[in-house]
Amino acid sequence: MFQLDSLLRDNIRRLVPYSSARDEFHGSAQIFIDANENSLGSPLTRWYNRYPDPHQVRVKEALSKVKGIGPQHLFLGNGSDECIDILYRAFCNPGKDNVIINPPTYGMYEVSANINDVEVRRAVLMDDFQLDLIHLERLVDENSKLIWICSPNNPTGNSMNRQDIEIVLNNFPGLVVIDEAYINFSRHRSFIQELSDYPNLVVLQTMSKAWGLAGLRLGMAFASEAIIEVYNKVKPPYNISQATQELALKALEETEQVNDMIRTLVALRGELAGKLTQLPVVRQVFPSDANFLLVRVADAGAVYAHLLEEGIVVRDRSKVERCAGCLRITVGTERENDELIRAMQRLDADARHA
Repeated sequence: MFQLDSLLRDNIRRLVPYSSARDEFHGSAQIFIDANENSLGSPLTRWYNRYPDPHQVRVKEALSKVKGIGPQHLFLGNGSDECIDILYRAFCNPGKDNVIINPPTYGMYEVSANINDVEVRRAVLMDDFQLDLIHLERLVDENSKLIWICSPNNPTGNSMNRQDIEIVLNNFPGLVVIDEAYINFSRHRSFIQELSDYPNLVVLQTMSKAWGLAGLRLGMAFASEAIIEVYNKVKPPYNISQATQELALKALEETEQVNDMIRTLVALRGELAGKLTQLPVVRQVFPSDANFLLVRVADAGAVYAHLLEEGIVVRDRSKVERCAGCLRITVGTERENDELIRAMQRLDADARHA
């Protein structure tokens, strides 16, 4: 049975969070001389001399309308990486506890575990890039605190079988974290609406991908109120800047433009996949629910080097488990995709004349 309090580290359970000046103020006021800010302003704008809202109330309210869930179920992080790291610091005892990842997958789960001195156990995906539930179950013991599931997965692009995820949620007494960074490019529905059914569920999303705001570094964690309270207890007081909050609010007014971009990228993804499959150097283009394609080629190192000479950068994933000979290619603009195809065609032509 899932019991959140028993998962928490003792020091986090005892932790008294930092109380900022804005936490202690309630009501209306015109003069703010409580937070040691520069009262004369700043070189940029009059308002950036003030600390931002530590609770990001307006952003959370706007996001809750888009996501269809109450703001009390939402935490905002300085990128999804902060959402990931706080889970380690709150729930995993260094040198004692372990987490389970399902490689090939997003690398920060393991990096953050190593930073926090937490053991990583690896339930490698099956040949079809789906969860190996039998292997995963064998890795779980009394010190297993987190299971990380990336769906749609990075770098493979596929979504995990929903029933498999539900089996994990129903049987694992720790936290199950579903990273949905690419969910907007998928036809599969988000697990956000399942929070009431699974008290051990944490869903991660981001404004870096479909929203096109990678430069803002704004990640989201959706969970029960109790888990969100832990997030807020551990986070730095002003983790989301004023500029980020303002720009996020402006972006959230343009949902139709974002939906148009998503539709365009999905169409471009299909066109790019079709053209890649026709190239002699390409061995396989894997199905994708993300804004990238995993492509197996004849010689990943040679293709990568050739594209680099042509001024095109892709990601060589050939040394990653289950991804031998593979490149990960982000769906670009129509012009960028055409230039990629022409560059790979030139590689084929050079090989024929060698």
